[in-house]
Amino acid sequence: MTAATHSSLFPQVPESADAVLDGLDPEQREVATALHGPVCVLAGAGTGKTRAITHRIAYGVRAGILQPGSVLAVTFTNRAAGEMRGRLRQLGAGGVQARTFHSAALRQLQYFWPKVVGGDLPRLLDRKIQLVAESAARCRIRLDRNELRDVTSEIEWAKVTQTVPADYPAAVAKSLREAPRDPAEISQIYGMYEQLKRDRAVIDFEDVLLLTVGILQDRQDIADQIRRQYQHFVVDEYQDVSPLQQRLLDLWLGDRDSLCVVGDASQTIYSFTGATPDHLLNFRTRHPSATVVKLVRDYRSTPEVVHLANGLLNQARGRAAEHRLELVSQRDPGPAPSYTEYPDEPAEAEGTARRIRDLIAAGVPAGEIAVLYRINAQSEVYEQALADAGVPYQLRGAERFFERQEVREAGVALRGAARAGGNDSLLDDAENLPSQVRAVLSTKGWTTEPPAGSGAVRDRWESLAALVRLAEDFARVKPEATLADLVAELDERAAAQHAPTVQGVTLASLHAAKGLEWDAVFLVGLTEGMMPITYAKTDEQVEEERRLLYVGVTRARLHLSLSWALSRSPGGRASRRPTRFLNGMRPGSAAPGSRGAAGAGGAERGSGRRKRRGPVLCRVCGTTLTDAGEMKLMRCEDCPSDMDEALYERLREWRSEQAKELGQPAYCVFTDKTLMAIAESVPGDAGELSGISGVGGRKLERFGADVLAICAGQEPGQEAEEGSAED
Repeated sequence: MTAATHSSLFPQVPESADAVLDGLDPEQREVATALHGPVCVLAGAGTGKTRAITHRIAYGVRAGILQPGSVLAVTFTNRAAGEMRGRLRQLGAGGVQARTFHSAALRQLQYFWPKVVGGDLPRLLDRKIQLVAESAARCRIRLDRNELRDVTSEIEWAKVTQTVPADYPAAVAKSLREAPRDPAEISQIYGMYEQLKRDRAVIDFEDVLLLTVGILQDRQDIADQIRRQYQHFVVDEYQDVSPLQQRLLDLWLGDRDSLCVVGDASQTIYSFTGATPDHLLNFRTRHPSATVVKLVRDYRSTPEVVHLANGLLNQARGRAAEHRLELVSQRDPGPAPSYTEYPDEPAEAEGTARRIRDLIAAGVPAGEIAVLYRINAQSEVYEQALADAGVPYQLRGAERFFERQEVREAGVALRGAARAGGNDSLLDDAENLPSQVRAVLSTKGWTTEPPAGSGAVRDRWESLAALVRLAEDFARVKPEATLADLVAELDERAAAQHAPTVQGVTLASLHAAKGLEWDAVFLVGLTEGMMPITYAKTDEQVEEERRLLYVGVTRARLHLSLSWALSRSPGGRASRRPTRFLNGMRPGSAAPGSRGAAGAGGAERGSGRRKRRGPVLCRVCGTTLTDAGEMKLMRCEDCPSDMDEALYERLREWRSEQAKELGQPAYCVFTDKTLMAIAESVPGDAGELSGISGVGGRKLERFGADVLAICAGQEPGQEAEEGSAED
C-alpha cells in the first residue's frame, strides 16, 4: 500500500487542538470555537455543516474544554449518526456519543427501567401495523392495507405531537391535516391500540421517547444523573425536531444552556410527520444570549445551480422564507441549468434517458447521476426508458414499480381476467382493453378520481392509475391487443426492471433524496398538480412544496436539468403548465405577479440542442400522424401494410438470440413495433435505418450492421455491400 493510498484511507489525526481548525472557513471556524452558551448554526445546503459541528466537538475535546463522555450529539438517521462518529474518530475525539433521538432515549430507558418500574423493559414492537389492524377490527372498522398504513402514520403523528386519542379529532382540525379516515374513527382505533399495548406489555418507538420524558419529569434523581453525565448537547437537522423530541431535549438540558443546534428552515420538508421549524426559528427568542452563525458558502454546487436555488427562495412566502439564507457558491462556474419542455411523459422519459446516456459517455459515472420526481408512482416510465436505453439504475427509498404490493396484486387480477376471457362477468360491459383494465383494477382500489390527501391510499391509487395509463397507451399502439397481450407486456417490462444493478443511476423521490448529492441531477415532471402536488391546498403546504423543489435543486453539484411534459401521453391535449415555482427563472416565463406568468411556456433552453421535427406524414396516404405507434410505423394503422413477413420473423429470431446473449428482455434490443417498421421499410443503408423511430445512435452502432445484413438477405456478421453502419 502506498503512502498516498494509506493517507486517503486512514487520514492522519490532527496533532493538536489548533490543527483541528485547519482548513475551516471563517464561519466554520467561528462555529468550532463557540464552545460556551447556546449556539445556533443556520447552515444552508452544501455549506459543510457536518464538518463545522464535528470540528467544534473535536476542538472542544482536544482543547480539554469538553470531556468526550459528557457530549451527546443527536441527529435523525442512523446513517448520519454513523457518519458523525466516524468523523469524530478521525479528528481524535473518540468516545463522544453520536446517536439518533430514539437510540439515545432507548439506551437510557433500558438502563433506568429496572430502577424506576422494576423488571425488564417491555418488548419493543418492530412494526406496529399488525396491532393497529387488530385494534381496527376490535372497533369493527374495516381498513384495507393502504388505509392501515395511513392510520398507523396518523397514530405516529399524534404521539410525536403529544396528542392523546380523545384529542385527536380537534388536533387534526386545528392543524388543517387531511385525515385518511373519519377522525372520530381514527381516535377510536388509536385508543384501542394504546389499550392493547398496555394489556400485552409492549411499547412502540414513540413510547420510547414518551416514557423517557415521563421518567425524567417524575424522577428528579434520574434526571440529575443524566444531566451529570451529559453536559453538552449538539442537535443536527434541528428544523426537523418534533414537539416530543424538543420536550425530551429540554429535559436533558434542565436549566443549562450548553446547547448547539444546526439547521435550515428552508429544508423543512417533513411537516406531515410532525416536524416543525418553529424550534429553530424561535431559538433566539428562547435563548436571547445565543451565538448565531450563518453558513452560506456553498461548496457543493456551481454558481449556476446556486443562483437557481436562491431564486426559488426569493419567491417564497411565510415565516421560514423570512429566515432564508442567500448561498454563495465557492466552486468554479459550470454549465447553466437546462429547462426542457416535452410534448408528453414518454418523450420526457426518453429524452432524459438519452441525456443521461450522453453524460455517461462523457465520463460522468452512472452512480453520480440521479433522476428525482415528486411521487414514487412516477418511477415506472423512467425505469422503462433507462432499461430501453441500456442504462443501469437503482431505486432509493421505494420498491421498484413492479415489486410494489398493489402492482403485484393488480398483475394477478389482470392475469386471472385474461385467462377467464369472456367468462369473466366483470368484463361484460368493457368495450376495449383500457375499459377492461379499469374494470379489473376498480376491484383493487382504482377510481376515476384520486382520493383526497396524501399517504399510502394515494400512493396505491397513483400506482394503479399508472397501470391504467400504460394500458391506454398500449391500446393506442396496438388497437387489436387483448388483455393477455397487455399481461405479456407487463411481464416483459417487469423482467427488465427487476434486473439487479450494482452501480447505476439513482431514481428517487425528492423526499428520499434529502441529505444526498450527485454530480448530475434531473428534476422531472415539474408541472402544476405535481409540483406543487394537487393536494397542497394551504399556503403553508404550497410553500413546503417549494422547499421540496429547493432541496432537489441543491442536490446537484454540476449538471442540473429541469423538465416537464405538456400532456400525459403521445397525441394528448397539451393542457399542462410548468410549475409556478420556475416562473421568472426559466426562459420565456414571466416573474410571479406579472401578466402572463401563469401561461408562459414555449421551447426552453436545453431543448434547442435537438432539432424540432416537422409533422410526420403517413407514407401511404400522406395524412399527418399524431399517434406514437403510427409515427413509428410511418403510416396510419388503417393504411395497408407492405411488411415483409419473412423478414419480420428473421428479425425476431435474431433479436431473441441477441437478448439471450445480453441477458436482457427482447424489447431492450428492439421493440416489436420497431421491428415491424424495419420490415416494412427494409432500409438499405445506415442512414435509412437511423431514420426509423426506435433506432437511436447507440443501437445503430451496436446492431446496425446485423440488421442491415438481414434486410439484405444475408447472415448477420457478413459484409453487405451497402450494409455498413457508417453514416
